[in-house]
Amino acid sequence: MFQTFTETASPDQGPPRLAALRDKLAEAGLDGFLVPRADAHQGEYVAPRDDRLAWLTGFTGSAGWCVALGDRAAIFVDSRYRVQVKAQVAADFEKVDWPETSLADWIGAALPKGRLGFDPWLLSVEQHRTLSAKLPDVTLAPVGNLVDAIWPDQPDPPQGAVFAQPLELAGEAHQDKIARLAKDLTAGAAVITLPDSIAWLLNIRGSDIPRNPVPHGFAVLHGDGRVTLYMDAAKLADLGDHLGDKVTLRAPGDFLGDLAALEGKVQIDPATCPVAVAEALNDPEEAPDPCLLPKARKNAAELEGTRAAHLRDALAMVRFLAWLDLQPPGSLTEIAVVQKLEEERRATNALRDISFETISGAGPNGAIVHYRVTENTDRKVQDGELLLVDSGGQYVDGTTDITRTIAIGDPGAEETEAFTRVLKGMIAVSRLRFPKGLAGRDIDPFARVALWEAGLDYGHGTGHGVGAYLSVHEGPQRIARTGTVPLEPGMILSNEPGFYREGAYGIRIENLIAVEMAPKLYGQTVAEMLQFETLTWVPIDRRLIDPNLLTADERNWLNDYHRRVHELLTPHLDAATGQWLSDACSVI
Repeated sequence: MFQTFTETASPDQGPPRLAALRDKLAEAGLDGFLVPRADAHQGEYVAPRDDRLAWLTGFTGSAGWCVALGDRAAIFVDSRYRVQVKAQVAADFEKVDWPETSLADWIGAALPKGRLGFDPWLLSVEQHRTLSAKLPDVTLAPVGNLVDAIWPDQPDPPQGAVFAQPLELAGEAHQDKIARLAKDLTAGAAVITLPDSIAWLLNIRGSDIPRNPVPHGFAVLHGDGRVTLYMDAAKLADLGDHLGDKVTLRAPGDFLGDLAALEGKVQIDPATCPVAVAEALNDPEEAPDPCLLPKARKNAAELEGTRAAHLRDALAMVRFLAWLDLQPPGSLTEIAVVQKLEEERRATNALRDISFETISGAGPNGAIVHYRVTENTDRKVQDGELLLVDSGGQYVDGTTDITRTIAIGDPGAEETEAFTRVLKGMIAVSRLRFPKGLAGRDIDPFARVALWEAGLDYGHGTGHGVGAYLSVHEGPQRIARTGTVPLEPGMILSNEPGFYREGAYGIRIENLIAVEMAPKLYGQTVAEMLQFETLTWVPIDRRLIDPNLLTADERNWLNDYHRRVHELLTPHLDAATGQWLSDACSVI
């Protein structure tokens, strides 16, 4: 259930697997084949069976593509993974910076004409449309999955048990959600493919995807307030009569045939609907997944549960940090750090799972944004290094995600300045008041100004949406240059600016925040303003802060934050840990 540290693939396995794939290309009369990191449900996370990109190339990141041609192959990764991909993927695969170089631009140059195969379950309608428009002389050929054909020990499809999310935590009965969303449909029905959308709509959770409590399945929301759920009945054996008479269960094998029989317009989300699904429909109409925004706007029960989960998680984090400070430099490895932190979360007796593979990066490994320690990469945490720990827990009442960067021994002046500038950005977002209607792209620059002033920046977004005992990455809201969805009360996001010096160190500070209405100020002319509620209550390493770089307002925010951390957590700690916390929360 919890984290393991073995390699899932290695660079030397990539070339022979690529050669086997090319043999299949020749047999099928194709000039190339697309391998996305995706499954038929088009969510961010995939089950081991669907992790084809990792199996073929060795790359274990959460986003990317491979294009395999007869004489060339390339792997496309974004800025989070450009250090990681060098270590994981053989030189047979060109490393392409994506999205700076688009998939279509690279294919157009490498394959001006020809037949490019793809699995129609793994390409969304939107992705297919973009490629088709930009590659007029390339035929996109839907075929069976050629990676599956060469993967001899491919895992079986997941069959995790489904269970109900209690009403007191969900905050709204699923029958009421169904009725509410059905009324707003502009078509006669809507196809839902995202696992977390189905889980939220029906107040169920599952275990088909590691670290994410969601089940695999498909659903059709009908305009008359019914849902047809396509899921293996064996997974629902323990659910009892939870679904009720508004939900009809059908076998997954019936899905495409039932879609073809639907009359009238059927709504699909082009960003998440596979080509195979769209082609089965007689009259598809495009609109966003109807669950996305309602799921993102957490209700009072979901927010209260999230607050409780964060306090529980903060106590585990503080016990871990207090223990860490007692360990002599050089006595721990990255894996030992992960194991201790997981032990503290388990000790809460409320942990269902970790919310993602814990990132424990010491020194240069901290500069790998989504570093995952393995037995082969494990290194000691040495004196004078920074240790970046990004982790989280899945609790039945909420999902947590927190990053703390910790000084091991005495930090250098460069690291201290960079850390303080990252902290200034995190504080700027935390303190922000802004007019209702602004999106994440409008908020993102506030996290970067202090870094920009020193000629520094980071390549990832500042924040992602987070679910309520659902996926730790949840759309559609995000704080990033690409974040176009207006922020609304109830949305939970991460606030995690950073800085990374390749080959030396990484810095990231992350709290979760919730959007809320801001109280009206005297003389305010803006009709409605929003602000952020802080959800994460764990001290920030004062040894890495240069107070001279902080303004008075920033020092006040930090001191108030630490005062609140101390007040909330101290009553639940033993004397020794409480003393450590008191020192860690001292006034700056």
